Amino acid sequence: MISFQVDRSTGVPAYAQIVRQVREAMRMGLLRAGDQLPTVRSVVTSCTVNPNTVLKAYRELELSGLVEARQGAGTFVSNILGDADPHVMARLRTRLARWLDQARAAGLEDEDVQALVASVLAGHPAGERHVS
Repeated sequence: MISFQVDRSTGVPAYAQIVRQVREAMRMGLLRAGDQLPTVRSVVTSCTVNPNTVLKAYRELELSGLVEARQGAGTFVSNILGDADPHVMARLRTRLARWLDQARAAGLEDEDVQALVASVLAGHPAGERHVS
C-alpha cells in the first residue's frame, strides 16, 4: 500500500501532492487496478492533514476515473495510467537515480535538475535559446 508524504514547504496544496503521488505510483506500477488506497483516517494521521484535504484528493482521482469509492469498503484503484513494463520502469528509475547522484555531485540543485528535465521534455537542446 502507498504511503503519502506531504511537504508543506513546496507551496503545492496537500491534496494536489496526494493526487500526484497516486498518479506517479500508478505510472510506476506500484498501484494497480484493485489496489486499495489508504483510509482517509490513516492519511490524516500520517500526514497531519485535514480529512477534507484527503477527501478532495480522492474525489479528484475519482472524477478522473482512476479510483472508485466503495461504500463502507474504502477507495480502490479502478484504472491504470501508462502501460510501461514495470521491469523497464524499475531499470530506468535505477539509472535515473545514478544520474541524479552525478548531477548532485556536480553541484546541481533540485531546481536545476527540474529545469533540465523540463527542457528535455519540451524538446529544447541544452544551451539553445528560444526567443518568443
